[in-house]
Amino acid sequence: MTTYGSFPGSRPRRLRTTPVMRRMVAETRLHPADFILPAFVREGVSEPVPIQAMPGVVQHTRDSLKKAALEAVEAGVSGIMLFGVPEESKKDALGTPGTDPEGILQVAIRDVRAEVGDELLVMSDLCLDETTDHGHCGVLDAEGRVDNDATLERYAEMAQVQADAGAHVVGPSGMMDGQIGVVRDALDQIGRQDVAVLAYTAKYASVFFGPFREAVGSSLKGDRKTYQQDPANLRESMRELALDLEEGADMVMVKPAGPYLDVLARVADAVDVPVAAYQISGEYSMVEAAAEKGWIDRDRAIFETLTGIKRAGARNILTYWATEAARKLR
Repeated sequence: MTTYGSFPGSRPRRLRTTPVMRRMVAETRLHPADFILPAFVREGVSEPVPIQAMPGVVQHTRDSLKKAALEAVEAGVSGIMLFGVPEESKKDALGTPGTDPEGILQVAIRDVRAEVGDELLVMSDLCLDETTDHGHCGVLDAEGRVDNDATLERYAEMAQVQADAGAHVVGPSGMMDGQIGVVRDALDQIGRQDVAVLAYTAKYASVFFGPFREAVGSSLKGDRKTYQQDPANLRESMRELALDLEEGADMVMVKPAGPYLDVLARVADAVDVPVAAYQISGEYSMVEAAAEKGWIDRDRAIFETLTGIKRAGARNILTYWATEAARKLR
């Protein structure tokens, strides 16, 4: 005689039986509006320049950047985060191209705003690393250390020129103490209360930034461990979060995303402002490299990583796959 009571009474597998069933009960859903596209624009080039360490990503010309922005709009992407790569000869110790109204980033902001208007949030990286001849995110003192407060003065100028160029959102990313308050005050002083501030709240000194150095033509020697966060720390991120919110951040971000999903989850649970996460260059390049060798299913890997980031609590995701993923979701 069969003893039926020996079988499980609860069978979660019933909710996994078909694609439609799995779709219906899915707890996390990606949407094109979740995505923000990071994009690089390089001064003085006539054709897009492939980034060897990031297959499929380029340093744009002004014209190809406008095309990429339009494609993002058509795919339903919410925003584009712009990084400017000036000519090497224009870099200096103060990062002058970052505050020059004719610097490549400011020109690119105007180009994209003219092309897409308000159909795409134009977001600008507010940092000096792309424009300094030493590659650090701030001004150096006489001993070669990053001078926090002198750097804040430069960030205030950058915020104002980026807002004047048409940025909807500025993203202070240098991890200087007090940067959000200084940027907010600088914007308000010129009557730009409408420009939002996306705080790079938890930005870690990560090895996964490696390919990004090529993408922005970085001149960095050494590292950024004296101002970016130690990968060992989580409570420190919560302190940074409290400070950024107190200083007026409209949105907050965790960067990188994948190796720091625990930090992302803690941040998302703690706040009632939008939380973003940046799936950075190394995260992108690892998937692309493994897929190129046939070691991984590329599309499944892309969507699994993006779903994991959203499941951990990100409202928005900066990803180099933004337009591609948005198209496939649609």
